[in-house]
Formats: sequence, structure tokens, C-alpha cells
Amino acid sequence: MERVIIQILRSMFICLAMFAAACASASEPWLTIPGGKGPGKGKTVVLIAADEEYRSEETLPQLARILAKRHGFNCIVLFGIDPKDGTICPNVTNNIPGLENLKKADLLIMLVRWRDLPDDQIKQIVDYAENGKPIIGMRTATHPFALKSGPYLKYSWNSKVPDYEGGFGRQVFGETWIAHHGEHGKEGTRGIIAAGQEAHPILRGVAPGSIFGSTDVYEVRLPLPDDSLPLVLGEVTETLESDSKPVTGPKNSPMMPVAWTKTYRGSSGNAGRVFMTTMGSAQDFAYEGTRRLLVNAVYWTLGMESRIPAKTSVGFVGEFNPSPFHFRKMEDWKPGVKPSDLAR
Repeated sequence: MERVIIQILRSMFICLAMFAAACASASEPWLTIPGGKGPGKGKTVVLIAADEEYRSEETLPQLARILAKRHGFNCIVLFGIDPKDGTICPNVTNNIPGLENLKKADLLIMLVRWRDLPDDQIKQIVDYAENGKPIIGMRTATHPFALKSGPYLKYSWNSKVPDYEGGFGRQVFGETWIAHHGEHGKEGTRGIIAAGQEAHPILRGVAPGSIFGSTDVYEVRLPLPDDSLPLVLGEVTETLESDSKPVTGPKNSPMMPVAWTKTYRGSSGNAGRVFMTTMGSAQDFAYEGTRRLLVNAVYWTLGMESRIPAKTSVGFVGEFNPSPFHFRKMEDWKPGVKPSDLAR
């Protein structure tokens, strides 16, 4: 009888805890997805979706669900939020609430484009990076900040500060915004594994030809910084279809790196593992190889490469219907969606 009572009380406690967590999530201007079973249990990943073009507000919640439900990571997704009504609005470039969650993060994943954040918000990202903690950047993370004033100007994408040229993107991820290398909106990207890197843990289980995206290849300066290791090169394709032929001519000779590893030694003296890919739109994420590359990178940046299986589970959790990448006017933006509405 005593054992039955204990079990009932335990069940009631769990239900109350889940109810409290759901209520808290509903009031928070970010999305929290608790981890299930898996190697990532006990680790917290913070993902920042804040760009106007590549639909990071679709991609990063799905990536968070995969990491939480299939691999056990606790995930918190932050967004550009309209302060007037608390809704997700990527066109609001000066407000990402919840960045204080980085204080408890084991890993930061960011797809951020040209934000002009207030000092108290950008400080949270800068402090995290300068502590030498692991970071993953996607697509426009090469140029996350376009700051107009304040004490953090050196982190802006166009920084000319000595020893910090190119700002956060160049210094942390290895490059800032340069140019489109492929023709934007017309030529896609097929990932080609760099010679000699076939056995790298991040590429484990990534089948040749499975990395693809309808976003074009970004230009980067060659060679990348000395502490960078290119893993995947971007073959420019004639069309946005995955079976498209490669273009002929100088765009593919040489090919630009589209995924690489790096380290960033922050002001604390600690050196954190960094992974950067210039792919990452919602449509890119529809391809299994692109997803596997990113999930494997999560394990690697956290020093958990020995836990990467022969073929990482990257199946979608729930529906994923990626929107085409393009800029939207404020009046075109889907209204009324709050982070709590994305909880499942």
C-alpha cells in the first residue's frame, strides 16, 4: 500500500512539474524543448533564429526538435520578437529576448543576419564567445551584427578595428560577408567532401551527394584562417534542383569551402570549438545530408565525437514544410505567431 501511495505521489509531482513548465513556456518569448533520452541528456543548446531572408524561424525550431527528441539535448530557441505584441518577426532587427539563457548554455547555434542589438543583449552573445565556449554558425552568421554605435562596434561585420577586422563573423567563424559566389536564386550548392576529410567525425554517415541546398555558394577569402579546416566544398549547380549539373568555368575552379571547423580563443584565454557552414536556409535543411552535417557538428563542437553513430538519426519531428528564401515586407509577414505557439 505504501509503495502504491508513493507511486501516486510521484506521478502527481511529475504532472505538476510538467504543468508548471508548460505555463512558464507559454509566458516566455522563446521556445523551450526539453530533451528526451539520448547522449545529449543534461546538455543545453541555445539556438538563435534572427534573419529576414533564409527562414531561420522555421529551420531552427525543427533542428531543436531533432536534437531534443532524437538525441536528448535540452533546446531553447530565441527569435527576433516584435516588442509591441510578442510575436516572431524577423524584420525586427533590434530585439532578441532571452539571450540570458546563454549563461546556462553548453552550445550556441546561430543563424543571425545584420542585427543592431542593444548593448545588454549583444553583451550576452559576446560574453559567451569570449569565454571560449562552443559555437555553430549557419549561413548569415558570417555577418550577424550591423551595429551603429556603442561599446561593441568591433563585433560588427565591417569592423576595421586592428586585430579584429571583419568583426564577429571573421574572427569567430573565419569569414565575414564578402559576396555571392553562385548566382543568387538561380544556382544551388552541392556539397563535395574535401579531399582527405572523409573520415572526419562531422562527416560520419554523410553520403556523397547528400548535402545540397538551393541557396548559392558564398564567396570566402582563400585560404581561410590558419586555424580553420575545410570539410565540405560547394559545387555550384546550374539550377536549384538536386540533380542539376555543375556549372562550368571559374565558379568551380577552385570551389569555395561551405563548411569548416575552427577554434576561437576568447579574451578569457579559453579556446572553443567552432563549426561554420554557409549553407542553412529552410530549403537546404530539407536535405538529409545537410541535416546530418549539422547534427554531427553539434556532437563534435561539444567534444562528443566518440558518441556520433555510424548514421545519425536526423528524421523530422512533426511536419516540416520549408518556405522559399526571400525577403518579406512587414505586411507580408505571417502575423500573430508567438514562440509558445510553436511548442508541440
